[in-house]
Amino acid sequence: RGTQAVCVPAIHLHVTAATMQVSQKDFEKAQEQLKLLKNDPGNETKLKLYALFKQATEGPCNAPKPGMLDFVKKAKWDAWNSLGNLSQDNARQKYAELVSSLISAESDSQKKDASPEEGRHDGYETLIVTTKNNITKIMFNRPDRKNAINHQMYREIIKALEEAGKNDSTIAVITGNGDYYSSGNDLNNFTNIQPGEMEKMARDGAVLLKEFVGHFIDFPKPLIAVVNGPAVGICVTLLGLCDVVYASDRATFHSPFSQLGQSPEGCSSYLFPKIMGIAKASELLLFNKKLTAAEACAQGLVTEVFPDNSFQKEVWARLEAYASLPKNSLAVSKQLLRNLEKEKLHAVNSKECEVLVERWLSEECVNAIVSFFQKKSKL
Repeated sequence: RGTQAVCVPAIHLHVTAATMQVSQKDFEKAQEQLKLLKNDPGNETKLKLYALFKQATEGPCNAPKPGMLDFVKKAKWDAWNSLGNLSQDNARQKYAELVSSLISAESDSQKKDASPEEGRHDGYETLIVTTKNNITKIMFNRPDRKNAINHQMYREIIKALEEAGKNDSTIAVITGNGDYYSSGNDLNNFTNIQPGEMEKMARDGAVLLKEFVGHFIDFPKPLIAVVNGPAVGICVTLLGLCDVVYASDRATFHSPFSQLGQSPEGCSSYLFPKIMGIAKASELLLFNKKLTAAEACAQGLVTEVFPDNSFQKEVWARLEAYASLPKNSLAVSKQLLRNLEKEKLHAVNSKECEVLVERWLSEECVNAIVSFFQKKSKL
């Protein structure tokens, strides 16, 4: 009995030491593997990785709490502090497991992409762009972020519109992957900005937005929006520049500009009053009213609404019929419908972007965005 009593703790100590050694080795290997990831895992995952790394290397959170206006440092501090007294060994293990799951998920995704969809265009990370049956489909592809538009996605949509305008397709279609059409601007575009960089950020953002909207104004072929789910912000305002808008009956349309201290864009300040009348446009653009698909259709923003369970089948059958029509006839007819107002629309776009720079630099806008993030963090 005495011998056994001595042996048990000795074996236990030996196993613990080996586990720690493997854990440290895995931890270091995971750090190297993380650098090899090609896809951005998203802000939530990056915060978890940051917190686990700090816990593994320094132990429980020991940094002073940042101010509320410093969004990024505050988010990092909250993530680290939420780990409480998790041991460094366990933090190393959880870090390695999380990286391993990211590597595995990316590997599975790459295997699927090895047999790409027919007609798929290369060079896109935030979109899936395909050309098939005379239709170029531009699909927002950030479903984990509700297809929110970040700076990269803005540039990729510009590129996709340029390609679609020049290729042999007859029509172009914009839609979303997943439950959302798009949740609009990714508000992370407004975070991690130092006070001295605010003006440059605002002016650069306005230049990008002006170019982006300009590509919708100038698009030479019929452009059709297939709104598969909720649409927010700029993805609502751009609908006025599309030639036809089809929506699922579960889609909603919301432009919360004043709620965020901002102002309309996408030429909506001019087109929406023309489409739906000044009173209805004011409800949507000034007072943040969210429209159902049926309401948006009744007000002229949406062409037709379909039951969600048959939406894709009915809409794509119709689009394929449109795409079989004479291509040049459609393009010429679109120009007759749109060209008279092009100069006016570009002027409106310029003015809207100019006003947005002022809004983005205003204390009111900053406070509204801070308030939005504070409410979001409490959910």
